[in-house]
Parts: sequence; structure tokens; C-alpha cells
Amino acid sequence: MISKKALEKELKRRQKEAKAAPKFLLEKFLFKEQLDFVRDPSKFATAVCSVRAGKTVSCAADLVHTALNQPGTLGLYITLTRTSAKKIIWADLRKIINQYKIKAKFNETELSVKFDNESTVYCFGANDASEIERIRGLSNVALVYIDESQAFRSHIKELVEDIVVKRLYDTNGRCRLIGTPGPIPSGYFYEASHSPKWSHHSWTLHKNIWIQKKSGLTVEQLIQQDCELRGVSIDHPSIQRESFGRWVLDKNSLLLEYSSEKNHYEDLPQGVYNYVLGIDLGFHDSDSLSVLAWSDKSPVTYLIEEVVTSKQDITDLKEQIEKLQRKYTFFKMVADTGGLGKKIVETLRNRHGLPIEAADKTRKIENYAILAQAMRLGNFKAKNTSRFAQDCNVLEKDYEKSTPDKTVVKGHSDAVDSALYPFKESPAYTYSPPKAKFAPGSPEWSYEEQERMRQLAYEQIRKEQEALNDPFLTAFGTETDLNRWKK
Repeated sequence: MISKKALEKELKRRQKEAKAAPKFLLEKFLFKEQLDFVRDPSKFATAVCSVRAGKTVSCAADLVHTALNQPGTLGLYITLTRTSAKKIIWADLRKIINQYKIKAKFNETELSVKFDNESTVYCFGANDASEIERIRGLSNVALVYIDESQAFRSHIKELVEDIVVKRLYDTNGRCRLIGTPGPIPSGYFYEASHSPKWSHHSWTLHKNIWIQKKSGLTVEQLIQQDCELRGVSIDHPSIQRESFGRWVLDKNSLLLEYSSEKNHYEDLPQGVYNYVLGIDLGFHDSDSLSVLAWSDKSPVTYLIEEVVTSKQDITDLKEQIEKLQRKYTFFKMVADTGGLGKKIVETLRNRHGLPIEAADKTRKIENYAILAQAMRLGNFKAKNTSRFAQDCNVLEKDYEKSTPDKTVVKGHSDAVDSALYPFKESPAYTYSPPKAKFAPGSPEWSYEEQERMRQLAYEQIRKEQEALNDPFLTAFGTETDLNRWKK
């Protein structure tokens, strides 16, 4: 039994500790634009920001502040994947709680922070419709942040309007959409940021007081360095989007540009088709299966079916593949065997007899470029309602991390990857459009005629030398030597 003296001593210790700990006050932690946003009493609000604007710090501060001041409630931070959620906000939550000595317990397994007053902050990934179902059963939700909103697919509408809104009933809580403008000014986040039903906020890294303190350079100098490195002006769409938070059309930043006009199809044309299955494996991400088809009479490749499922076991995956196998006669199945994928594929191959080959993942960026070319020519088609079509808008070139000799991709799509692997087997991968015919008498026509006559002369001489069995033929040597001689 604890003595009265011991209890008094412990009470004094706690009082002293509480007195020594700095009190967490939003106005001392956030700058004006951040503060205006988190203090907005509106039920629904958006924040369209540039990169490095401090929007994630705003999320973390608001979630902690709300948890401390509304006991027994839940705060939700939602972004595309659980991995992203941890990477983006986890460190900021820890920093605030440790800096202000706030009593809270971190659970790395479920990505939650539980406070002494029974409030909890949860971090979620919501990559597809199946993942957002985990949020549906929650209650007493006081605050929801959906981060990187520009990268969400069409299921964000269901997430906000069918699930989040109802989770806020108990507390009349708040919902916040935040992000940087995407390369295409469209989608739910774009519409919400222009809707009178939502309150709107916007600020850029120019307002972030910590940028110059940490870098020693002004924001203008940093942006100028970025422009010079990439060889673009300040008016370039990607600079306008990422540094100034403006919605501008920026198709060049997309890795793949899906066009309903060029790439959508309603029905597969009649004919005899070849079928190939692409498999991208994941657990925290999703397993994705893509069926491609093409006829020998056309260079056009069609994505005719896709199955995207998160958090399933090998048995479920096997059954999905076998179901597709009964529907189509695959001449090949290819799968990503990186990481744990190798063990999964070996199990499917040896235990279940599925003839899966390892996908060739070399030169992946080049293969993206070839797929992009096929899409521009209309030689790769997918339904505009497909996951593939939606994900084309979230795969961007990461200008911050890319170099002149290396392109780094921002964003990830299981659906695109599972289509990319088998695409290498299709005629669209190697198809080249026929050369344009030039008008007789034009400079281009004259050049082609000269090349044609040279080729004819070369072939004639070759035939004559072969007929005479003349050793002069060997003097041509390599193909480079032959080309040099023809010139």
C-alpha cells in the first residue's frame, strides 16, 4: 500500500513537471497562414499549397491541439498509403508531443497516438475503395485531414461524402482537404477547391519563415536555382504548380498521358486475340492483375480486364489468377518478383502449377516512355473508367529528385505497373508508324531518292562481287564500314 507521504511526493513531482513543460499553443507554433487555416470554424475547408509550405505541420498541430482540447475524440490523418502516412506526418506528431512533453503513447503497429484524456489520432492509407472501408466503423471523430488530395483517384468522393461526413456526426467535426495542384486541373480536389460549399485557403513556401532560416537562401533564390537546373523559366507549368500553388495544365509532367479521345474503347473489336497476364504484387499496397489483348492484324493493344485487391493472401491471389485463366487462354503470365514477390511467385509456380515468369524490370523508365508513345499514337487502349486510366494522372516526374540522366517518378500505381510488365510482349511495344510520304520535288523527297539510289547501287555492286567471288567484298568489314562506304 502506498503511503500518504509517497502520494503527496508523487503529486508534487507531477505538478512540478507540468509547470516546467511548455504549453502547446497553436499561435506560438504556427505562422499566420497556417493558423488561419487550422482555426477556420467551417465544417469543410481546402488548402491548396505549394511544396514546402508547411501544410503537413499544420495537420499535425491541429490534430494534436484538437485531441488535447476535445477529450475522448478521434482525429484521422488519411493519405494514399499507410507507408506514405507514416513517412509524411509521423515525425511531426512525435516532434510536437516530445517538444511539449505531452502525455501520449505511440503505437507503431496501428499508427496511432493515444493521449491521456482518451483521445486518439489515427493515420490511415486509403489507396482504393476497399481500404477506406476500415474508416466506416469509427465514431466520435472530431477532425479529418486528407493529405495529398490531388493524388487520390475517384474514390475520394466516396471517402468524403459517404464515409467521412457521417463519422463527423457525433461531434459536428471538421473535414480538411489539403494538397498541391496536380498536373491536370480536374478531379474532386480541384472541384472542392473551387466550390462555394467549401472554405478555401492557399499559401506557398514564400510564407514559410523556416525556409530561409534553414537554407540560408531566399525562396526566390531557391526557385531560381531550380529553374536553372532544369533549364526552364519561372513560368513553366511545373514551377507554377509546385512553387506557387497554382492550378495550371501541365501534361509534360505526367509520365503517361491518358486521352479519352485516343485511348478509350467501348467494345473489343471482333477477331482472334492473344492474351497475356501481368501481375504486380503487394500487401500494404495492392495485388494488381492486368489482362492485355491484341490481334495479329493490328498494332493496337487493349487492357481488357484488371483486378486490384489489397491485403489478400496467396490463396486468394491464386484463385483470382485461376479464374482469369479459365476465362482467357494466356500465352504468358509475367509478375514482379522483386522483394517478397520472388517467394510468392515461386509458391504459385511450384505448389499451384501456375506458369508465371519474372517480369523484365530493367529500363523501366524507358518502358514508360514507350508506353507513353503508344498511347499518343492510340496504340494502347483502356476504358476511361479503369484504374489504369485514373492512375495516369497521379504518376509524375519528380523534378526535385530527378537529374539530367535519371528520371525519378513521383507517385505509384500497382495498376499501371501490372499493365506495363506484359506490355513489352505486345506489338504496340515495338510498333513504329510508317514514314511520311513527301511530295515529289520537295527537299525531303530529293533526299529520300538519293538514299534509295545509293542503296540500289550498293546492292548491285554486292551482287556483282558475290558472282565473281571477289575478296573486295570483305573489305567492307563491319556495318559501320558499309554505311561509311555508301556515303
